[in-house]
Amino acid sequence: MLVTLFLALSGAFLLGRLSGDPVANILGPFATPDQVDALRATLGLDRPLAAQYADYLGSTLVGDLGESLQFYQSNLGMILDRMPYTLQLLGAGMLLAVLLGVPLGILAATREGGLWDRAASALAVLGQSVPVFWLGMMLVAVFAVQLGLLPAGQAGGLSNLVLPAVTMAMYPMAHIARLTRSTMAEVLREPYIASVRARGLAGWRVIFVHALRNASPPVLTVAALQTGMLLSGAVAVEYVYSWPGLGSLALQAIQFRDFPLVQAIVVVGAISFVLINLIADLLYAVVDPRLR
Repeated sequence: MLVTLFLALSGAFLLGRLSGDPVANILGPFATPDQVDALRATLGLDRPLAAQYADYLGSTLVGDLGESLQFYQSNLGMILDRMPYTLQLLGAGMLLAVLLGVPLGILAATREGGLWDRAASALAVLGQSVPVFWLGMMLVAVFAVQLGLLPAGQAGGLSNLVLPAVTMAMYPMAHIARLTRSTMAEVLREPYIASVRARGLAGWRVIFVHALRNASPPVLTVAALQTGMLLSGAVAVEYVYSWPGLGSLALQAIQFRDFPLVQAIVVVGAISFVLINLIADLLYAVVDPRLR
């Protein structure tokens, strides 16, 4: 975890500095050289890169995420204000992905080689192939513009969440369905499954108690990875739906070259990602008695 966090923070610092100078965005194109030099000195950008990096790591370790160059507010405060919207979208998207992906994968595995298997596999490949931004715009065009059934964007009630959550869920749902299908098909061919069936247990009990429990660790891994990826990759969905979450805030910060805010968002995203994967590792022992 520590190595992952260190690499993520270092990458945010170095790539942010390589993207350009924020002073030009702050002062505009008509600023004099003296004004540029004065602001660079005020922001500490005239110091050696190594000194800036050391200060950045030191401040991050004590929980000081700095102040935004664009909004002149505490980065941590703005992140905490936007985080509930992103978590709401992330939770709804992953809930849909799991509730649809796991049964779809089980259905395909129990009918391996049949029509349901081919249909589920085709749907999973389609879900992984369709670009998220295109899917979002098409859902808006059909269900918001043409049919007028759902809002086109912005945070609000439950109806505002439907289209962004479906868009967010499509890719992880397809990934989870494909992995569930492959792992379940492999488990169902194991000798102990034939032994369980020979003892006369009901088919649903064989599938959901004995097979799914042993096939779940890889699915848990993918679900955790997809959750972390959605947390850090929600920019396209939040942009299409004008959703006021961390993704839209990160986009604004990158366009303005707001180094402190971008770095703060990376810190929060990296910590969230490694914690999600740690929780998934701990859950392995809950679902798989062999690990205990």
